[in-house]
Amino acid sequence: MQHCTEGAKTLNSSSAPAPSVTVVVATRDRPELLRRAVTAVLGQDYPGEIHVAVVFDQSEPVRPDVACPAGRSLDVLVNERTPGLAGARNTGITAALTDYVAFCDDDDEWLPGKLRAQVELLAAEGGVAAGTGIEIRCRGTVSPRPGPERPVTHRDLLRDRVFTLNGSNLLVDRAVLTEVVGLVDEDLPGSYAEDYDLLLRLAKLEPIRCVRRPLVAINWQGSFFARRFPMIADALTHLLRKHPEFATEPAGLARIEGQVAFYRAAAGQHGEAVRWARRSLRHNPREPRAYLALLVASRLISGRRVLALLNTRGRGI
Repeated sequence: MQHCTEGAKTLNSSSAPAPSVTVVVATRDRPELLRRAVTAVLGQDYPGEIHVAVVFDQSEPVRPDVACPAGRSLDVLVNERTPGLAGARNTGITAALTDYVAFCDDDDEWLPGKLRAQVELLAAEGGVAAGTGIEIRCRGTVSPRPGPERPVTHRDLLRDRVFTLNGSNLLVDRAVLTEVVGLVDEDLPGSYAEDYDLLLRLAKLEPIRCVRRPLVAINWQGSFFARRFPMIADALTHLLRKHPEFATEPAGLARIEGQVAFYRAAAGQHGEAVRWARRSLRHNPREPRAYLALLVASRLISGRRVLALLNTRGRGI
């Protein structure tokens, strides 16, 4: 580990030092993207200590060639838990000793002011977790998505994914994460939707605060989830089993069932797609994902083309 530290400063006039933060960056065979992500984290204008834990998953560990400013440290770890994003993140979480834990995917990028704004928000309003707005970058387009205007409740997350909240902008109280809520779910197929599952568990404790400004760039090119349609459908099905509370929100339940139907259709599993689409429409006859799934299952449109079009507009299924 390389340490570059100086005396802790404060966010305001209080004599208490600014909270320390561990940022877990899971990575796999993307050295240039990793260097960009880590550089943006280490360069945050934040008076407290920032520890970056780069966790290599199913790849050889190579320390990124980045400058380590004062008050910052960088540690290179290897995922020895379940292979995949969830195991890699948990490797970093369990090694952390700081006040907060945050995450950044290796292909995403924190924008200036991100960490300071979140810590100031939690200091002012309380809470165990905070997100920010985001900007989606895809095939040359940039789509800003401001964060929600009010704290996000568990009921909100059952009704809607609240797309701006995701792993790369989440800041969480470390003790709450490790001792109350629990680690990232390593049983989710492909680690897909692991951030949504964590958000649902966090929001059961209290609403999640969010800085409205887009302070994280989400890059959708080259995702390891791209075109892994059966795995995505399996993960969403796992999510429904794990959170039976979706049954109390028919529209939210129909949304995820419609997603399962779409990904089954895109994978060529047309019979399964039709069955899931029917379930979705029983819960919400106006669920658009179910109708898209039926169109894909009928071979009238291409699932990949639908996703590509949505992505360029900063949206997903």
